[in-house]
Amino acid sequence: MSLVSVRIHSSQFPENVRRDLIHSLEKREINHKFHYDSIKQTQKWLALHQAYSPSRTDSDCDATYAKSFVDAAKRIRAQTIHLIGLGCGGGQKDSRLLKLLKGQGKELFYTPSDVSVAMVLVAEQAASAVVSRNKCFPFVCDLASDEDLAEIFSAKVSRTATRLFTFFGMIPNFEPQVIVPKLAALLRRNDLLLFSANLAPGKNYSSGVERILPLYENELTREWLITFLTDLGIETRQGKTRFVIEDHPVGNLKLKRIAAYFQFSRRSVIDLPERRFEFRAGEQIRLFFSYRHTTAGITRLLGKQGISVLDQWITQSEEEGVFLCRKSG
Repeated sequence: MSLVSVRIHSSQFPENVRRDLIHSLEKREINHKFHYDSIKQTQKWLALHQAYSPSRTDSDCDATYAKSFVDAAKRIRAQTIHLIGLGCGGGQKDSRLLKLLKGQGKELFYTPSDVSVAMVLVAEQAASAVVSRNKCFPFVCDLASDEDLAEIFSAKVSRTATRLFTFFGMIPNFEPQVIVPKLAALLRRNDLLLFSANLAPGKNYSSGVERILPLYENELTREWLITFLTDLGIETRQGKTRFVIEDHPVGNLKLKRIAAYFQFSRRSVIDLPERRFEFRAGEQIRLFFSYRHTTAGITRLLGKQGISVLDQWITQSEEEGVFLCRKSG
């Protein structure tokens, strides 16, 4: 087909995206969604994912996902399944899960959802061999939006379908106290949530976070992150990207995250039609962060929002875990 219909939520309308961009620059803290905004950024992220993601580089991680898919599929008795990929990225994992479900004779619907039109189209293309296009509903939205997205995700599918939400590789890039309540708000009583979390390996949490720093502190990650600034007119020679390990800013969650900051070495300016942003030499802007969790911490976070962990699969490296969840009660 030469045409694909994509629904775009108001959270990603130009005026709202522009508002979020200005807010990010004001706070000197870039909303992670702006790293997936263009085709160029999408291609750089896909290259980075291929080179460093454990699901691509670690055969045990790949096997862990495969087992989680098989075990999760066994729990679904319904004949009709609506898979909703939250932050679908390139859709590779969703496509594998869909293929497994199709092999069991299930009737499938698929909603690949992301903030990036480019990502949604990549995911739609990946799933097209498994799900017919009249049952695939690409949807662009910002999950951090304050608006209720629950009804939109089920608007085109019969309410008799069992809904299976996936949320792969996304939870580290959100503040936990923000994203977990939003996930809880999306889930209905019989829905399932299958998601992955980056974990700190080993018995010592702090040492575990330090061990995985090279997965972020590398040239491919730098190239991907700096694209946001170069697209706004900042040259790479105007500063340097550095990676640090820092505590959760509130502190009561006792979490650590890896963050990337661009520190300006000279006075620099970003000129937008609405406003000019000036950065002094020595000033920095946060480009990115990624939390590292523990299995016990994940259970506590979800439990506070009424979400129970039904099963979990942890890689031998202890760097990644997949969790199957359902709303309690």
